Amino acid sequence: MASDIDFVQYIADQCAGAGEITYKKMFGDYGLYCQSKIVGLICDNHLYLKPTEEVKSMLRTIDLRPPYPGAKDYFHIEEVDDRDYLSRLVIATYKALPEPKVKKR
Repeated sequence: MASDIDFVQYIADQCAGAGEITYKKMFGDYGLYCQSKIVGLICDNHLYLKPTEEVKSMLRTIDLRPPYPGAKDYFHIEEVDDRDYLSRLVIATYKALPEPKVKKR
């Protein structure tokens, strides 16, 4: 089941305190970006953030699971209604991840 676009937009709005939040349709679900860096996925109306040690220490509940069959584990974020908490998690994820590699043409 793919994610509902209203849920995807809700998540993007909830994370807006982290900076420029965008999303891109990927394989039927969505990638979540902060400042053009992918920080997580939205799959089947669930939010998943890339796992980092910095975020692990901030989580109220640690729930690692794959966002889709065959994927690596991500942090499953259940508490999506707390805007400040979600923004802090996204900022910390963004800062902990390396910059994307420049694609050669």
